[in-house]
Amino acid sequence: MHLPDEQFRAGHIPADLYRQMPPGTDLRKVVIIQEAPRSYAGPILLTLTITGGVALVVLMIAVTIHVAAVASLAVLSATGGIGLALKSPTRRSK
Repeated sequence: MHLPDEQFRAGHIPADLYRQMPPGTDLRKVVIIQEAPRSYAGPILLTLTITGGVALVVLMIAVTIHVAAVASLAVLSATGGIGLALKSPTRRSK
């Protein structure tokens, strides 16, 4: 018996629990309840939610900055304050 759950199944009570029992306790009627193993579903879901929320906020900030830049460029070019010339590359034929 190397594992604690093997001791519990065999009916053995660990020595540290003996010291915690009050005097006169009938050890044949002692029931040891093990704590359930920790579930990691909650912390993992919380981490994914926070990560997704942060990514969404960063994306929304980027879209807002992009829309503001395009709108300001459109306003400036419409009022004549800035000119934007785009040249497409031409191929020279020989």
